[in-house]
Amino acid sequence: MTLLDGKKVAHEIQESLKKKIGGIQGRKPGLAFILVGDHPPSQLYVQSKKKGCAFVGIFSTVLELPQKVAQSDLLKQIEELNRNPEIDGILVQLPLPPHIDEKRITAAIDPSKDVDGFHPINVGKMLLGEEDGFLPCTPHGIKVLLEKYRIPVEGKHVVIVGRSNIVGKPLAAILMQKKPHCNATVTIAHSQSENLSALTRSADILVAALGQPLFIKKEMVRAGATVIDVGINRLPDGRVVGDVDFDEVSASGGPITPVPGGIGPMTIAMLLHNTLSSFLSYRKEG
Repeated sequence: MTLLDGKKVAHEIQESLKKKIGGIQGRKPGLAFILVGDHPPSQLYVQSKKKGCAFVGIFSTVLELPQKVAQSDLLKQIEELNRNPEIDGILVQLPLPPHIDEKRITAAIDPSKDVDGFHPINVGKMLLGEEDGFLPCTPHGIKVLLEKYRIPVEGKHVVIVGRSNIVGKPLAAILMQKKPHCNATVTIAHSQSENLSALTRSADILVAALGQPLFIKKEMVRAGATVIDVGINRLPDGRVVGDVDFDEVSASGGPITPVPGGIGPMTIAMLLHNTLSSFLSYRKEG
């Protein structure tokens, strides 16, 4: 069993970013977080991302808005950040309260500052295989982690359990591209899929991104298959676990990501990478 240590790889990426940013004269890259309400997991995620910014030398600021903020006021704040030349990236922490239209908010962010990679323009560029958009951080982090551990993807069968717009759909789009370290045959499985275990057992690389703790069991994984666990769930006893039953599945002998310490750190590393890319693009255009 090979442990795919996302924390280690993410640290290496951050060290590289720190070196690059340290050599920049004048203004440093800037990232703005918008946090609506007092959702504890969202607050923790923003704190982790802000800590990553501080480590690599990215200026960051957090705009905290009340739970009942009007959508029009949130849109005004985004427009101000769009115009702010000190800010290269804008991240609206999801989920948002029910009275706010997430699609409308995502579309309001300047695509050139959409470091989350969720704007329709960036999604379109990803599907077309264009290089000048931002890739969503979690799928991009998965691709980079596979690449760093030299796990073959080209021609392999990747089964993704979960069809979210944040992980499942974009990861499929990325890995099927006609590009190096891609060219995979991709199957997306979900709650309506028949014979799910047969599908997951056919995978050379199995990605669990369905948000159900310990869902993937040993009998669902082919011996030696690579398993990427995107889930992060807190059990009633306080334990943090993924969507994969790590103790069971790790006995299958294939490479596997831990939770925590797997895909989470890679997501943050890709966010920082995107922010620096936005900054460099702005300087080039300026």
